[in-house]
Amino acid sequence: MTQIRDAQHSDLPAILEIHNAAVVESTAIWDDERDDLADRVRWFDERRAAGFPILVADVDGQVGGYATYGPWRSRSGYRHTVENSVYVGADFQRRGLATLLLTELLDRARAAGLHVVVAGIESSNQTSIDLHEKFGFRVVGQMPEVGTKFGRWLDLTFMQLTFS
Repeated sequence: MTQIRDAQHSDLPAILEIHNAAVVESTAIWDDERDDLADRVRWFDERRAAGFPILVADVDGQVGGYATYGPWRSRSGYRHTVENSVYVGADFQRRGLATLLLTELLDRARAAGLHVVVAGIESSNQTSIDLHEKFGFRVVGQMPEVGTKFGRWLDLTFMQLTFS
């Protein structure tokens, strides 16, 4: 059975594993170095202190994925806009976890009175683009060659969902 719930400190090793797999194996996270558990604890505590949700997809007691949103920009004028992230572990893909996570994350964003949710997606990640389009996100911009990983330049697609 799959349950979407708030993450706990005890979930951080599994979140770290999913995060680091995305660092090492994909262009979903534009970092070259893996995080350690202390990094994830800081990240978790900072997100929670700021009032941002961190959700996990609990599949029969195992963390299959996680989702969160955080600040879009640091200036106060952007306080009603957040950027979302959704990651699913390799062993849990194609089970609808990303859809479940994003559904709950967007419900939380609406309940928090946010106005815009932004997604920054590596432009060749059609799976993520399709997921976000399913929820009403629209492409609002593309920036060619703004990042690099695995010896190649990466393009960034920005998608936006505006709540009415």
